[in-house]
Amino acid sequence: MDNEKNYMVVIQGRPAGPFTMEELKGLKIKSDTFIKVRGMDDYKEAHAIPELRALFNLKPIITAPQYFGSFDLRLFASVVDHLLISMIYVFCILISFVFIKDTATRIYVALFFSPSIIIGKFIYSTIAESSKKQATIGKRLVKIRVTDLDGKRISFSVAFLRNLSKLASTLPFFIGYLYSFLNKKQQCLHDVICDTLVVKDRLL
Repeated sequence: MDNEKNYMVVIQGRPAGPFTMEELKGLKIKSDTFIKVRGMDDYKEAHAIPELRALFNLKPIITAPQYFGSFDLRLFASVVDHLLISMIYVFCILISFVFIKDTATRIYVALFFSPSIIIGKFIYSTIAESSKKQATIGKRLVKIRVTDLDGKRISFSVAFLRNLSKLASTLPFFIGYLYSFLNKKQQCLHDVICDTLVVKDRLL
């Protein structure tokens, strides 16, 4: 791997390379030098890449996020997630219809279990946002993720409380969501309650 040109480096504001690991040793690599390893979607600071952190003895830098997920990105992600959960629900209902022949019973079953869409979305969001990805499929599509105020991964309990607190953002008239337009970090009310952020990774 040392002889493979896997590393692009931002030098004086411009991408340069690719470089081998050996060639990197001749460059002035600092903790905040932006580097992209082959296979990565975007650049990261050198201290965030394990092999470079070890090679150059770099100290981790904890910086507060500066790029936040806008309301339209969050709305799009939510719609995608709801559609996915709804599709799973419809599939399960159609399977049940194989065993249920009576039309009235079919309608009753479909209506009775419809709240499972909301419950499923709640459970899925809680698990996904506290996972290593820090995001649901919808959020991952638009490259946003949920973090704490320092940009770190949130715990399952915080994710649970955050999704539960969305009730406060919904009532009345979705004011808690609209509050994001007044907040400089674009936090909704449930983000403020739980000290969380929805961030978008820096793009060069």
